[in-house]
Amino acid sequence: MATILLSIKPEYANRIFDGQKQYEYRKRIPKKEVSKIVVYSSAPEQAVIGEIEVIKTLKMKPSPLWNSTKANAGISRSKYRKYFSGCTTAYAFALGSFKRYETSKSLADFNIQSAPQSFAYLND
Repeated sequence: MATILLSIKPEYANRIFDGQKQYEYRKRIPKKEVSKIVVYSSAPEQAVIGEIEVIKTLKMKPSPLWNSTKANAGISRSKYRKYFSGCTTAYAFALGSFKRYETSKSLADFNIQSAPQSFAYLND
């Protein structure tokens, strides 16, 4: 089981920590099974703001994935469709318990020099 640092847009990162977004959608996922996500809130925030337990990883065609997750998607159907446009496979991390850090951390705190394009593995 791996812990990854994931770059997420601030509006979606905040919805996760507000409990409104219970799935994090991705076009590609790590080869290792993910048990925890450390959240890097991208520009303009540019800070590591918390961590989330991953319950499971879903893999389906985009339409069935939307139909099974839309109630807690935290994004609109149009944004979802735009994101997965042209994709034959869609992934979602089903999110569990989460902890927002009292004080945001920097990437340097995790020995990372710059924000990952998608994700970076972290040592537990």
